[in-house]
Amino acid sequence: MSDKTSAPAGGLKAVIVGAGMAGILAAIKLKQRGEDFVVLEKAARIGGTWRENRYPGLTCDVPAHAYTYSFEPYAEWPAYYAKGPEIQAYFEMVTDKYGIRPHIRFNAEVTALDWDEAASQWTVRVAGGDAIVADVVVAASGVLHHPKLPDIAGLDSFAGTKVHSAQWREDTPIDGKRVGLIGNGSTGVQILTAINKRVDKLVHFQRSPQWIMPVPYFTYSDEERAAFRADPSLIDAIRYNDEYLGAIKRFTDGITDIDGPQMAEIEEYCRLNLENSVRDPALREKLRPNYRAACKRLIYSWCYYEEVQHPAVFVETGRIERIEPAGVRMVDGTFHELDTLILATGFHADRFIRPAGVTGTGGQTLDAAWAVRPTAYYAVTVPGFPNFIMLNGPTGPVGNFSLIDIAEMQWAYAEQLLDLLRQRKVRAFAPTAEAHAHYEERRIAAAKKTIFGSGCTSWYLDATGVPASWPWSYDAFVDAMKAPVLEDYALSA
Repeated sequence: MSDKTSAPAGGLKAVIVGAGMAGILAAIKLKQRGEDFVVLEKAARIGGTWRENRYPGLTCDVPAHAYTYSFEPYAEWPAYYAKGPEIQAYFEMVTDKYGIRPHIRFNAEVTALDWDEAASQWTVRVAGGDAIVADVVVAASGVLHHPKLPDIAGLDSFAGTKVHSAQWREDTPIDGKRVGLIGNGSTGVQILTAINKRVDKLVHFQRSPQWIMPVPYFTYSDEERAAFRADPSLIDAIRYNDEYLGAIKRFTDGITDIDGPQMAEIEEYCRLNLENSVRDPALREKLRPNYRAACKRLIYSWCYYEEVQHPAVFVETGRIERIEPAGVRMVDGTFHELDTLILATGFHADRFIRPAGVTGTGGQTLDAAWAVRPTAYYAVTVPGFPNFIMLNGPTGPVGNFSLIDIAEMQWAYAEQLLDLLRQRKVRAFAPTAEAHAHYEERRIAAAKKTIFGSGCTSWYLDATGVPASWPWSYDAFVDAMKAPVLEDYALSA
């Protein structure tokens, strides 16, 4: 059966791909405009990354009151930083409050999107054969949702329990077990701090140590939450706190001016945290990175250095030779017998809406357009793919601040393009190839000079080694999102 339909007269028909944070945002905004839309979600629940990730210790490293939609503050956060299930509950609440759930088709994985140039419409195909015709596609599929397994010999031979952090099972054997943890990005750090007191032994395999930025952690009392409910301005005082916003700007300024005072301050915070927190000199040196702070995604933690010093934890800095049925063999011959192996090894960060096949004007495919690297004009639109909007797409800001804020700014930018369609001024919009090439030329040149390009390996780097991110300041992104430069767009009447 097909529900192939076309846009109603007088309004836009939109398809939103993904019911995570950005997809829910787009749905709310379209509903408020009275648009006809459907959200296609490959899973059985909303939530995106907060649905997929359920590992022990899962916590957002953006303060909870800053990790909410600007139009929907939340008085119920139990602590300054929110745990994964609490964030999932927030998005579930928002989805119901704004009446979005009836617009979502669950278990509806998008397989192909094809642009019809004559009709100026997209045909969106769903696994099982259904097709939906729409004027606009909003790709809100996220970045980190295709788990990446480590390329280690013998991985499949492990006889114990093996689990990737993004495919966590509640029955994963932890208590009283010999556990190996591969990966020490934010996920690995959070898992270690959550399970180190439950295990018999925890071997943390560390390819390279991380700089840890110390942050405060505290809970909110019942009285404080009651006060937040009674007076939302108290929430705004936290969300828009000068110290928090100052830290964001210090971080983004430091990224782009790597020898400036902001980066020096960040590095000093991290260095002193290591020096003052780790008592054993040998362990301290194991945990000391040989690259600059923030070259990899900076890890915020209030307890990692304390928890990694627990007697059950052993930090293994040697190279893994192979996985064997009973454990992990190191290059130097050391063997770690294990019952459980946890892979906190991240995601394929270059997928975005793929593996869905996207075909734009003249039959060109997104795979071909992104043959070198995923890219989008100001992280929102792609040349040759009209009426195609990306939220938190390639080359957007990444780092230790709220992606909700980024998505809201991107939506405000995109709304101005959608208004051209609503007002029937144009039938289609897409950035010109020339404007996009100029943007990429400037972005790549600037990205190579950021802290992300200062000499470490990280998931921020694309296949050519160029940081795949916004290389200018936070304020520069705010300015860029105020309005699209229509001269940089091909507008089809």
